[in-house]
Amino acid sequence: MERRKVIIDCDPGIDDALAIMLALSSKEIEVIGITIVSGNVRVEKGYKNALKILNKMNRLDIPVYVGEKVPLVRELITAEDTHGEDGLGETYFEEIEVKKLRENAVDFILKTLEKNKKDTVSIIALGPLTNLAKAIQKDKEVFNKAKEIVSMGGTYKSHGNCSPVAEFNYWVDPHSVRHIFHNIKIPFFMVGLDVTRKCVLTPNYIELLRQFKDEKADFIVDITRFYVDFHWKQERTLGCVINDPLAVEYFINRDVCKGFYSYVDVVTEGIAIGQTIVDKENFYKRNPNCFVLTEVDNKYFMKDFLKRIFKDKVEDIDLIFNNNL
Repeated sequence: MERRKVIIDCDPGIDDALAIMLALSSKEIEVIGITIVSGNVRVEKGYKNALKILNKMNRLDIPVYVGEKVPLVRELITAEDTHGEDGLGETYFEEIEVKKLRENAVDFILKTLEKNKKDTVSIIALGPLTNLAKAIQKDKEVFNKAKEIVSMGGTYKSHGNCSPVAEFNYWVDPHSVRHIFHNIKIPFFMVGLDVTRKCVLTPNYIELLRQFKDEKADFIVDITRFYVDFHWKQERTLGCVINDPLAVEYFINRDVCKGFYSYVDVVTEGIAIGQTIVDKENFYKRNPNCFVLTEVDNKYFMKDFLKRIFKDKVEDIDLIFNNNL
């Protein structure tokens, strides 16, 4: 099987951690680099968290690059209230020492795309799109050599998670989203709240992880505890929505979600800032620039998520799901 080369652009982040774990556990994917952007936490903290996650997965060989510190136009607003002061559920795991800080995430993205043949490197974007917008601004031709972008962000018919109408990643830096939508010539997939908020790590799943008596399982239980408490206080959800891993799952298996092509834009000012405008009925008479996801097989996703990360527990996972977990 030929592995597909991927750059993961993210802002770790609890659900970013789960997404990275899924990607590194999937034989279909070759993660050639991780680029960090400010979003859930500031970029410096996100960089440290990425190293912690890679350490847990024994993959510190993967390079991590520090990216943009602030959005294109807006003042940065982070989400420690959701992800904890350290960004990983206030677990405060030991920091990983590195010999040299890798900076210039934007340059890494462009150099990687330039040295590879067209359509051989994809980008999975799990945070605000500032790094990608900066890359397009610097060299649009090279950026459009990417095979595709799978972005966790936006929303079509579902309500927002940081305002009545906006999803957090696109709300943090809507100007970057708009710049990308107006300048890309490659496939763009919007994995928005319509599908991601159906993917809930419930108390049953968490208890299953506890029973595994496994270091990676314990890591997931530990970092999501804060997340679970937040979801209960915020919206009376038992468990926590795990947005970002679905973007990785969809990259691997397009059958897990359904959607449609449409022209999409984003609001950059005013009361609806960050809202994605999905022109399904073609009022604007513009060519589609995005594939918008609307449906998800959430049970399949959760089962596959667990089976990929915990390959030695496949029989147990199958048994539990067959008994309608």
